[in-house]
Amino acid sequence: RYEQRQDFAVVIQPFFRNTLLPLDSTSKPDMSFFAADCSHFSVRGYAEMAMALWNNMLEPVGEKQTYNNFTHDRSKLKCPNPEKPFLFTRRNSGFGNSDVNLENTESSVPYWAVIVTAVAGVLVGSL
Repeated sequence: RYEQRQDFAVVIQPFFRNTLLPLDSTSKPDMSFFAADCSHFSVRGYAEMAMALWNNMLEPVGEKQTYNNFTHDRSKLKCPNPEKPFLFTRRNSGFGNSDVNLENTESSVPYWAVIVTAVAGVLVGSL
């Protein structure tokens, strides 16, 4: 939707796509990364995610890291490159002149499939 905009961009940051559960020295889940409810991150976990997000924003599209290694090592934090001191988008990563016309692409799901699925869900839910 924003492909042709000069003043705005949306970029997916895939740092969490292939992340595995952090393990402690006994190969059990390292609970120091999680809050007491075991569902949310702790301060340590949020710090790891923030570092991974920051690093992803400084990597060109197509070269972004898709995992987080949970080392709690601040030396892995990247700094902006003096030659390219900006957050990377599709356009400034070299994909800005692509011939892809997003407005004319069709949905891979036919419209009637959505209607049939919604009706079936209502029927199953009412049973």
